[in-house]
Amino acid sequence: MLKSENSQKPHDRMAAWLASDMEAVNALIRTRMASEHAPRIPEVTAHLVDAGGKRLRPMLTLAAAHLCGYQGPFHIHLAATVEFIHTATLLHDDVVDESGQRRGRPTANLLWDNKSSVLVGDYLFSRSFQLMVETGSLGVLDILSNASATIAEGEVLQLTASQDLATTEAVYLQVVRGKTAALFSAATEVGGVIAGAPDAQVRALYDYGDALGIAFQIVDDLLDMQGDPGATGKDVGDDFRERKLTMPLIKAVARADTEERAFWQRTIERGKQEEGDLDHALALLHRHNALIDTASEARRWAEKAREALAPLPDHDIREMLSDLADYVVERIR
Repeated sequence: MLKSENSQKPHDRMAAWLASDMEAVNALIRTRMASEHAPRIPEVTAHLVDAGGKRLRPMLTLAAAHLCGYQGPFHIHLAATVEFIHTATLLHDDVVDESGQRRGRPTANLLWDNKSSVLVGDYLFSRSFQLMVETGSLGVLDILSNASATIAEGEVLQLTASQDLATTEAVYLQVVRGKTAALFSAATEVGGVIAGAPDAQVRALYDYGDALGIAFQIVDDLLDMQGDPGATGKDVGDDFRERKLTMPLIKAVARADTEERAFWQRTIERGKQEEGDLDHALALLHRHNALIDTASEARRWAEKAREALAPLPDHDIREMLSDLADYVVERIR
């Protein structure tokens, strides 16, 4: 591999390797997000789909299929399915979170309204199931339909757990497995299934996606409390302001004394936040090493992702997947 290729970010190398497939995926997405009778559907969808995301999840599906030697056409359908499911969940999430910005742009619910975002998200879920069925694989349908249910379940669990100081790291991981890792693991697993890979390889792909998704979300939650807003597109402390108990906050709450716990009860459980509370919250996170320990957790999951690749064929794609796990946690260095 050339030095210039080695210096590229792993998802950029993967995008270059899969460029022709991704063109086909994007073309299929544009075709299937069209609506003859409701022009608002492609308007809302295009606003989010064209916002410049990395398309990481569909790339994982394509990568897994290639890694397992797939030669057919349906990995394109599955990658588009994964992107539609992801886009639908973003539309719904922005309504639930009352978000005004995503990827540096106004959210669809802000530009149009909540009803449009919810209904267009429903439309994309329906389109994703049409694409699944076209592959003719019951295994694929089982995996992706289960993932869709798990994502919704994770979001509902987060509603009840995110402002409850009794929430443990185990519950947090259950939320993360639902709202983030479920689609990562489904994206990689269906690539192996459509390729007819041996069970051990399919399981390895699932384990890789699961661990990568967990590491990805832990890092996102960590960057919310210590990241560069110019790089993350979010203001530091958004999760605190929105009263979301993420891993750094859960660790700090678990180690809090009586006075500190009263602070968390006021700001998170009762939502009575005052000037200077974010700075105090950040000071408590540092006092209890919550940020350092959260970073260690993210690195542990990234290592699990790399280890999961061992049963898979020796291939450039496998190296890129391994490097991707490293890159996810490099964002916190």
